[in-house]
Amino acid sequence: MEFGPGQFGKWLILFGIIIVAFGMMFLLLGRLGFFRLPGDLHFGSKNWHVFLPITSCILISLLLTIILWIISYFHR
Repeated sequence: MEFGPGQFGKWLILFGIIIVAFGMMFLLLGRLGFFRLPGDLHFGSKNWHVFLPITSCILISLLLTIILWIISYFHR
């Protein structure tokens, strides 16, 4: 497989589409209240704010694990 400027451009376009899809997914999930789950921690005062999305990260990890497992299962 030859890896020239054309192939590199195709890979950049593919990664750009993937990044846009993830961005849109996070915007949609945020509007649905996904990042306000009971295990997500919020700390702060008037001048600072810390948000630790522990439960959201666990759910995202589980979803990605299931999706990648399904893709791997059918790819064999």
